[in-house]
This record gives sequence, C-alpha cells and structure tokens, in this order.
Amino acid sequence: MPLPFLTADRESSAPAAAADETPLPYEDRDHWRRPYRPGPWRVAGGALLLLLASYVLISAVLIGVAGNVSGAAVCLGIAALVIAFALRLLRIGVWVSAHGLRQVGLFYTVTLPWASIAAVRTAQQPVKWLGLPRTLQGQALSVVRTREGAGEGKDDGEGEPLRTLLTDHNADFLGRREAFDQAADVIEAWAAEPR
Repeated sequence: MPLPFLTADRESSAPAAAADETPLPYEDRDHWRRPYRPGPWRVAGGALLLLLASYVLISAVLIGVAGNVSGAAVCLGIAALVIAFALRLLRIGVWVSAHGLRQVGLFYTVTLPWASIAAVRTAQQPVKWLGLPRTLQGQALSVVRTREGAGEGKDDGEGEPLRTLLTDHNADFLGRREAFDQAADVIEAWAAEPR
C-alpha cells in the first residue's frame, strides 16, 4: 500500500537540466507535497511506534479471547491512539502547493497563502537538536509574514516571523546537510515563483 506522505517527488531532488526550465517541475501544482524525503530519525520513530501498536493489538486479541471484552476495548483504543500518533509524526514537516505553504507540527498545522509570505530565509542561528531543549549552532529555514497596512489590505513591509520551518538538526535532516540545502532551495524557489 503506497503511503504518499512518506515519499517526496523525485523531481524535487533533481537539479534543473537547463537554465530556462522552471525550478518547480511538478505536473499538479495544486496538490500538497513535501519537497523532501522524511529523514531516518523520523521514519525510525514512526516504525517503533507502529511496532508498539502491533504488540498492543496482539494483547487486545489475547485479552478478548480470554473473555475480558472491556480490557480488549481499552487495548484497541490505546493501539488506535499510538497508530494515529505515529502517522501524525510521519506527516510533520513543510508542505507546498500553488495555494501556499503549510507547516505541519505534532499538534498544530499552519497554512499561509503565498501572498502573505514576505520572505523565506535560511540563517545561521541556534537550533534545537532533534526538537529537544538542547541547542547548538546550525542553519534554520524560516518564513517572514507580510504585515498588512492599517485598513488598506496592502503589504506594508515585513511582519513577525513564523515558527522555524526546518533546521539542519531536526529529525529529517540530522546528518543530511545536502538534503537540507536542497529542501531549503526548493522551498525558497516555491516562494519566489511569480503568481
């Protein structure tokens, strides 16, 4: 069974063959896609959670066969929560389409239309290591929103920055510096494309 959220389009990682080609060689631009492959840390975490869920499901079957229906139902509920958590963990990241940029977190999703994005920047700054409190120096890709004029609805410069999109030390790019650079370039190209 194909899981489209686990794979990125192969075209996004291939450099453009000619200078006149667009940097975004996608056929269906309205489809939300992650412009990079999930990293091994994220996939390993999801796999371990799904393995745990399989053990809980086996426990539910054994408890149900033993005659304790309420215990089996509790185990089924726990397994469903673990599976939902694992799938959400695998969806975390940045998604792009012609409609805008979507940042998916564990407990939140922020979608911004391209018109409300002033800039997408890569900067050297302190970043969290695998999302833990420990910080170290690294690169981060962040989005700066536009600030609308008072009552006019026009862009009045840059507003406050959005939460950091990607870092070179998160679960997708730890130990994959080239993959981070490629993903940052693709997202910046999506942001710079004229609409």
